[in-house]
Amino acid sequence: MARGDQIYVFREFINIHGVYQHHGIDCGDGTVIHYRKGTEKIERNPIEYLADGRQVYIKKYPVRYIADTTIQRAESRLGERKYNLLFNNCEHFATWCVTGVSYSQQVVDFIPILKHLPVDELSQPIQQAIKDAQPEDTTQLLNQALAEIKVAWDNIHPQYKEALKEMKDWEKVAFLALQKDREDLAREALFRKRNSKQKVEDLEENLNKIATMTETLIQNQRDLMERTVDGK
Repeated sequence: MARGDQIYVFREFINIHGVYQHHGIDCGDGTVIHYRKGTEKIERNPIEYLADGRQVYIKKYPVRYIADTTIQRAESRLGERKYNLLFNNCEHFATWCVTGVSYSQQVVDFIPILKHLPVDELSQPIQQAIKDAQPEDTTQLLNQALAEIKVAWDNIHPQYKEALKEMKDWEKVAFLALQKDREDLAREALFRKRNSKQKVEDLEENLNKIATMTETLIQNQRDLMERTVDGK
């Protein structure tokens, strides 16, 4: 590891090992800047806090900022409390520091999105089932809930990306039409842009609901583990 590196470790997601990565920026002095779990705040902590006894890996890029710039970018966001599992997680932050692009590959690959059932209709039965379950059954229910909500990312995410692209494309069309004094075409393009924007907002609202529900499931798992440890 070197100063300015984007580093990460594998952690558990619910009871599934090795599927969740926690990312941060190595400051080169034994500390790391990262979105700290629990506080959901960007902090500087000892690198051992991020590692937590696990193997630490380095994220490599063919083109990236130099170390000084990377750390300056990380330090500029210290204290931020805008964590979002799908749109502004620890990997989004670390990748932005290193490359200038807020991106999370594990969101693209893994984060659960509902395909068939409305989020609001699924969330309440899951929480009630967990509440009513015997302690020995709760872990299984949590894993079942995760399985229910992780099957449709490949279906929804391309729609979201396409809607974003359409919105930007229609904005360009409107701009070019105005340059050519075609107000009629500009009005039509702006109308289509508004439709695309509404689609983007609707999809993002659903994604945020999923993020909230997923975080709730994770917290339920943490609470269960703490109760199990306390009961021993």
